[in-house]
Amino acid sequence: MATIELRIELPATLSQEEAKLLLAVKLFEVGKASLGQATKLAELSKRTFMEILGRYGVLVFNYSLEELKIEVDV
Repeated sequence: MATIELRIELPATLSQEEAKLLLAVKLFEVGKASLGQATKLAELSKRTFMEILGRYGVLVFNYSLEELKIEVDV
């Protein structure tokens, strides 16, 4: 995976860590980053990141009904 560096000015009310976390959550939510990629960006363990996703109402497993049926039947 190729990476790019992004430099932005943050409001004084937002820390760099919080900005990285929020970006990671959103990228994961819209499917632009995998769970592993998002956790790396947020600099958190997968377990911690998954707990935070729950706090933001973001589903960790985003299955359609058909996909879920296939997973359950296996």
